[in-house]
Amino acid sequence: MKSTAWRSPRAVLWATASVVSLGFLIALEIASRRYGGVPGPITNQAREVIFAPKPGPLYGGLALMMVVLTWRQRFIAAGAAIGIDVVFVLVRWAVGAEVPEGQFFGNGALWVMLGCGVIAFTRRTGQERTLLLKGVGLGLLLVTGRKTGDSWLLITSKTHPTVLDQYVATADHALGNPSWLAGRLLEATGPLGTHVLDLVYAQLAVAAIVVAVYQLRDVAAERRFPRHHLVRTFLVIGLLGPGIYMIFPVVGPIFAYGPGTSGTGGLQWAWADLWPHTPPPLSAPHPIPYDGITPRNCMPSLHTAWATTIFIHSRKGPRFLRYAGTFWLTATLCATLGFGYHYGVDLIAGVVFALTVEAALRSLDHGWDRSGIQLITYGTTVFAALLVSYRYLPMEMAKHPWVAGPLLLLALASVIYGYVRTTERWEPRVVPCAPQTSKRPRALSM
Repeated sequence: MKSTAWRSPRAVLWATASVVSLGFLIALEIASRRYGGVPGPITNQAREVIFAPKPGPLYGGLALMMVVLTWRQRFIAAGAAIGIDVVFVLVRWAVGAEVPEGQFFGNGALWVMLGCGVIAFTRRTGQERTLLLKGVGLGLLLVTGRKTGDSWLLITSKTHPTVLDQYVATADHALGNPSWLAGRLLEATGPLGTHVLDLVYAQLAVAAIVVAVYQLRDVAAERRFPRHHLVRTFLVIGLLGPGIYMIFPVVGPIFAYGPGTSGTGGLQWAWADLWPHTPPPLSAPHPIPYDGITPRNCMPSLHTAWATTIFIHSRKGPRFLRYAGTFWLTATLCATLGFGYHYGVDLIAGVVFALTVEAALRSLDHGWDRSGIQLITYGTTVFAALLVSYRYLPMEMAKHPWVAGPLLLLALASVIYGYVRTTERWEPRVVPCAPQTSKRPRALSM
């Protein structure tokens, strides 16, 4: 019976995914050391068992893992994590170890997740072991995803000495240079608007964890995970997106046309000091050299893609969660443009990319029917067409903005419409029951 279970399609799928993931992490480790001369995701994750962790979603990963635990086990796990962190802080203080600001806590969460993994192998059997391992894997995947992202960004900066910002900025003329407009509007709001948008932009992972924990709230009671949830989409977007950075390296308006995020020192690499007050001139674009540090992480906008998936997955939550998802998407779009991190065409590509990935994962659970395959094919085609047009038709788009601009928005709207229409068909339909009318007995006539 055991050999038959290991030959089942689901077991083969999990085994294949594990081998591919391990190979991917090893490849990133080698690439990080070769191109950047720094440790990769495996080394960085391992060192955080003892050394001060970098700011990241360690406790967020713990929260995701705890969805498989009972309330009593959750209190024990949270208390153990906090207690371990207190011990680490006291030891570092006693030995006089230097700890960067904001890197005090997190070791405890990692220790508890690893400890639960050991308990799953040694103290659990059958379905209980599988469920606990899935919870541990979910939490560790969120943490490891952050490490792999850092390695990817380093590789993009080391392997692409030139960037394609002039092509994207020229194509952005078709939309009226929205980053320049948003940058001026954000300046007009003063420090309050800047602080709010900066908080939203930096805490995207927190919003995702809130929505994910809500979706997974019944896992402990039902002893199973839902077929589709936000974390899967988040991880797939984070896995595929950086690969597109390697094809279309772009640093963003504030770096290519402004001082960067660290002051006027970034102007030595900027093509011109134009953002956000002077829109870039219309001229034939060409690749421009840039430093070997700044990530080429603009095309597509993964912040926009992740905020789009948060919005989608919050639709079935309570009113507060729906409002929060709408606010997070709106504020993220304003932040990506207002801070000069992205061009307008980056955002369009990011939304199309997110909807296509989400459609593929939903089709995987729903079944590969004709409508799902058509939606995935259409979304992929539109996304590829956007990248090709940004690279090879930017001047034509800039010279005919009243044609190119509406076409870009129409392409975006068509993917959104296709996604909504297709996924609504997959939702189970509730047929209302016909009201039952009670027949009163006739009164006897005398």
